[in-house]
Parts: sequence; structure tokens; C-alpha cells
Amino acid sequence: MSRKRGDIAEDEAVAFLLQNGFRVVERNFTCRFGEIDIVAEKDGTLHFVEVKSGSGFEPVYNITKAKLSKLYRSIDRYLQKRGVQMPYQLDAMIIKKSSVELLENITL
Repeated sequence: MSRKRGDIAEDEAVAFLLQNGFRVVERNFTCRFGEIDIVAEKDGTLHFVEVKSGSGFEPVYNITKAKLSKLYRSIDRYLQKRGVQMPYQLDAMIIKKSSVELLENITL
């Protein structure tokens, strides 16, 4: 996917989160382990949101065991670097042509 399409999908994800009571804390946190697309907060919980989009296939299948491992290492680095000590979870935002779906607290 091109960076431009990825940015558009992330903008859609942010709009969805804001409409659903989240506060966006940060976008595109990058460290040596990878990137966290969106960091948002709602009801005292920090949500690390991985955005996946596409057409002609199910974008959720791009969230692999290897990707999750990188995300969890990136989350650990984010928490250390920002000095954050609060409940958190990893979520996925799946964006297809006509739908946006938030999958909360994903694991393998």
C-alpha cells in the first residue's frame, strides 16, 4: 500500500476514534522496533491502534505473529520513553471501502 493511502486510512481511523469518545494522544510513534500508528486514550486506558486497510482482501490478515511481536516491543518502548504508567491495550482498526471496524484488545 502506498504511503498516501496509508495516511488516508489513518485519517479515517482518527476520525472514527474521535467520534467514539477517544482522545488521540499521538500518531506515528517510531522506534527501532517499528511504528505505532495511533495512540489514543479513553476511560483511563491507553489504546495502541494498528491501522490496516485494503480492498480485494481482508486487511486483518496482515496482522501476523511477527507484526504483533514488533508492536508489543514498540509499545514497551513507548511506555518507557514517555514514562506512562496506566492500563493499555493493543487494538486494530480495519478499514475497507465502506466500513471501519475497531477490534479491541487483540492478541494471538
